[in-house]
Amino acid sequence: MKETKLKIRVFGAAVLRKKAVAVNRITSEHREILSQMAQAMYEGAGIGLAAPQVGLSEQLIVVDIGEGLYKLINPKIIKKQGAQAISEGCLSVPGVCIKVKRAKRVWLEAKDENNQLLKIEASDLFACVLQHEIDHLKGKLIIDYASFIEKLRIKKKLKALKTSVKTCKLQL
Repeated sequence: MKETKLKIRVFGAAVLRKKAVAVNRITSEHREILSQMAQAMYEGAGIGLAAPQVGLSEQLIVVDIGEGLYKLINPKIIKKQGAQAISEGCLSVPGVCIKVKRAKRVWLEAKDENNQLLKIEASDLFACVLQHEIDHLKGKLIIDYASFIEKLRIKKKLKALKTSVKTCKLQL
């Protein structure tokens, strides 16, 4: 893989609305992408990042809520339990926070970068971040959870983000 730094795409970029494809065979390129995604997440002061956010339509996510880095391939939620509502931000929708209702606890399966099956039980913030990043793999953004009033409140910000995408050709 080239030594290029991944750039975070913002609202208006078509890749954010595409359903990401499953990774069939984990390669050294995937491992490098996951490492670069983690670097981009830390540089952006985020706690999670999905491949579509850096322009790649593959099922890859990285998450670190301060308890260690997870690099997950083809993550799939197996079970959900409870409910919580947390105000969420997103590196791809800067300056926007939306209160999102999600499961309080989730169980998921994924592969790690060495093709090992991982079974993860997550709750609270960790569960929220996993669900948020998996939403990205489905082409879903936090703004899709916004109420009518919230959508009116953020309309100008979203329009500005879309305009910046068109004018700067995603050079963020």
